[in-house]
Amino acid sequence: MITELQIIGTGSATPARERHPSAQLLKIGSTKILIDCGEGTQMQLLKFGIKHTGIDYICISHLHGDHYFGLIGLLSTMSLMGRTQDIHLIGPPELPAIIQLMIKAGNMHLNYPVHYIITNGTQPETVLETSDFTITSFPLKHRIHCTGFRITEAKKLRHLNPEAAKQYNIPVELYKNIKAGEDFKLPDGSIILNQLLTVASEKSRSFAYCSDTIFDPEIVPNIEGADLVYHESTYTRNLIDRANLYFHSTAEQAATIAKLANASQLIIGHFSSRYDNESLQILLDEAREVFPSTELALEGRSFIV
Repeated sequence: MITELQIIGTGSATPARERHPSAQLLKIGSTKILIDCGEGTQMQLLKFGIKHTGIDYICISHLHGDHYFGLIGLLSTMSLMGRTQDIHLIGPPELPAIIQLMIKAGNMHLNYPVHYIITNGTQPETVLETSDFTITSFPLKHRIHCTGFRITEAKKLRHLNPEAAKQYNIPVELYKNIKAGEDFKLPDGSIILNQLLTVASEKSRSFAYCSDTIFDPEIVPNIEGADLVYHESTYTRNLIDRANLYFHSTAEQAATIAKLANASQLIIGHFSSRYDNESLQILLDEAREVFPSTELALEGRSFIV
């Protein structure tokens, strides 16, 4: 079900000529999840031909402006364009009050219901579970309440072994239950174990988003084995003291986290404005020394999970 991650914005707090603040779009079947919504996100969506009408969930990692200043503009535009379907905002405890204040101060009216799901900055928890996927939040160590997100496909049904189904004369109407894990009872009362009737399905894929954080190996269990990991990489290793001061990470540290977590692929982003796009190769090289399967989060680029 998880098909694609598209990078919308990849800059950090200070504006950069070639980059926009943090925003990413994860597609799960027909569902679109926007993760962070920095200033100018809706313009970037237009640029990349992404219709905001398909966005049903917006995850906000924390309330530093480069991660949510574009949210009220996007919500307003959705209303002006006639949106009526519900939207779910997943983020810190202060987010509802901020949005409601801006709506009131601007005498705005949203044509659609807004549902808030509050994240916990102290422990991991499942914040959303649908028939297709789950979203888990987990705490990151930053200067304010900040969480990462892991989006995981729902557990897939096992595959029916057609030869076994024929051998034991399993009725078609029981196929779904068998694929869901049930054993089969023969007319004489004996039990045919499910493992003899089915084969394992593909592993549920997952994407982990590690927003602003100081180097913190404690997050590793929360992203263990993820197929795709995004981890902020604001600085190169020579600026590690600055990274520590502002609770950010270096490219080398991001790669170390991915390696510890046995991730399949790493994307690095949230680059300091001191690096122009041509010099981003420095961060990529630094990360690949530790974790070779690393790519840059360049705006407009898509990744298959």
